[in-house]
Amino acid sequence: MFVVKYRKIFYTFSGILVILSVAAMFVWGFNLGIDFKGGSVLEVAYTGTSTPPSLTDAKASIDALKLGNYSLIPTGSNGYTLRTKDITPAEKTTVENALSQNGKLTLEEKQFDSIGPVLGQESKNKALISISLVLLAIVLFIAFAFRKVSKPISSWVYGVVAVVALVHDVIIPTGVFVLLGHFKNFEIDTLFVTALLVILGFSIHDTIVVFDRVRENLRHDANNKKPFDQIVGESISQTFTRSINTSLTVLLSLVVLYFVGSVATHDFVLALLIGIAIGTYSSIFIGSPLLVTIAKWTNKA
Repeated sequence: MFVVKYRKIFYTFSGILVILSVAAMFVWGFNLGIDFKGGSVLEVAYTGTSTPPSLTDAKASIDALKLGNYSLIPTGSNGYTLRTKDITPAEKTTVENALSQNGKLTLEEKQFDSIGPVLGQESKNKALISISLVLLAIVLFIAFAFRKVSKPISSWVYGVVAVVALVHDVIIPTGVFVLLGHFKNFEIDTLFVTALLVILGFSIHDTIVVFDRVRENLRHDANNKKPFDQIVGESISQTFTRSINTSLTVLLSLVVLYFVGSVATHDFVLALLIGIAIGTYSSIFIGSPLLVTIAKWTNKA
């Protein structure tokens, strides 16, 4: 199949995306949410006959308070959620006064939470540990599931290749969010980490489907009549339509959710859209061709 034949082109494309993503992380860093760095979140709703001010006017009122970095997003049809540094009760009163246009509008406090830097660091550590444990569990599971496959490459190679593809699937969405964080003030929070874990699960599902077909085709070709690259190419062809259709179904659902869903879930859905699209690409164009490349490196194909 053309995927195997032109695999170097796909490697190059992915390499460029990964390099750009990593460069963005080093140049601009992570715009972490209060879940990870500590801070306060205040959600308010305008009640009675009060019409919420425009986002521009609301931001102008907050800017005048000189709170430093913050994010203000609409919540529902009549409210806003403010995320900023840790604020005192007096500062909170000042913020509410600014959002109410100095008392001209009626506000209802829906939520107010403060997270200290220690708890934020703990959340960050737990996020890294959870992702690492998922990757380790995937390697062990695939190595066990493919334990009877030893030719032309060892069973553990399938697990390592799957993790390489998954790392690819994590780095690129993270790089995109770093870019959006720098230019659009998008934040990396626990919802984003949750999205990454969902992406890992979806991506490995697609990868295992292709790998399992490779295993079946190797079993049918017990006499080693076909070259390994041909078997991998046929396996990709046999699962290509299924993988694309499954991913398109999910992506279409996410697109609808992005445009008609709550504003609070927009970033989460956007991360899933990017990650699942990249995950589908890596399962077909990166993971399986890597099996062929490693087999050739070891001179066993």
